Amino acid sequence: MHDANLAKSKVLVTGSSGLIGSEAVTYFHGLGATVHGIDNNMRADFFGPAGDTLWNLRRLKEECENFHHHPLDIRDREGILRLFDELRPHLVIHAAAQPSHDLAADRPFDDFDVNAVGTLNLLEATRRFAKDAVFIHMSTNKVYGDAPNRLPLVELEKRWDYARPEDYNGISEHCSIDHCLHSLFGASKAASDLMAQEYGRYFGLRTAIFRGGCLTGSRHSGAQQHGFLNYLIRTAAEGKPYTIFGYKGKQVRDQIHGSDVVRAMHAVFLNPRPGEAYNLGGGRENAASVLECIDKVEQLSGKRFEWSYRDQERKGDHICYISDLTKFRSHFPDWQLNWSLQRICEQIWESVKR
Repeated sequence: MHDANLAKSKVLVTGSSGLIGSEAVTYFHGLGATVHGIDNNMRADFFGPAGDTLWNLRRLKEECENFHHHPLDIRDREGILRLFDELRPHLVIHAAAQPSHDLAADRPFDDFDVNAVGTLNLLEATRRFAKDAVFIHMSTNKVYGDAPNRLPLVELEKRWDYARPEDYNGISEHCSIDHCLHSLFGASKAASDLMAQEYGRYFGLRTAIFRGGCLTGSRHSGAQQHGFLNYLIRTAAEGKPYTIFGYKGKQVRDQIHGSDVVRAMHAVFLNPRPGEAYNLGGGRENAASVLECIDKVEQLSGKRFEWSYRDQERKGDHICYISDLTKFRSHFPDWQLNWSLQRICEQIWESVKR
């Protein structure tokens, strides 16, 4: 059992102005920890004004007295090593990333240097200066590439779903990450995922890997390339055009609120199991297709949502992806989802309208 006294702990969060990072800052600060955040607003560089996270940084500075911001690039190896040597954190939450398939193809060096090399910098800094810390790495379900698409599917009125009863709970950690199409983004994240596992298995570092489904919430700076649900709802609220890419709009994703992810991090901090990888999403109960999410948006807005369809899916995109939460729930039985899909949509809608 790891030291549960967070009031005396130092927590270091990368990507601290992003969705999961900012949720982690708020949550662990609320439990009494001193929280340090690393974020250089590269999301704005990746996605333009829609991706800018400075609004979230301002909020964190106003609300969290013991939050300290470091505008550092995780690719800056010497800078990262110096900061870890100075701080010696007890918990490292690595949520910084280049998160887009499309952008990775346009900027492959940036994608790999941020996702793979940046993660290596953080892992090695932890090994050198904070070897007893718990290190939580936000990976992605895209490490499985398009392997989930090999499962037999059935086409329903508004969604694709798994055809076999044994697949009902979704994709488990036994799904292969090999012999499939990943996108360059999926490949760079797979490299960082494996490295985080290896620092746990080889060096005994207290690493945990979260292979996220669709992570969402009102603190997401959603863009067309990344942040599906937040972007969809914001587009509807602003009356802007929305485009569905392929699969008849019946592609399914499971949505998990950022605060549920952060509570999972807390569970791992209290009882780490080095090198373990977990699929973490909204599961079957929070799964919906694009068309079904559009229905929810129309219910919230009370008016028709205008969208167009492009009969060309994103390369390597999942047709139906539901995270099987069985492994995580077996290791951490006290954790459960607090946010239903309906509640998530309502929160984002109210936030956008404000």
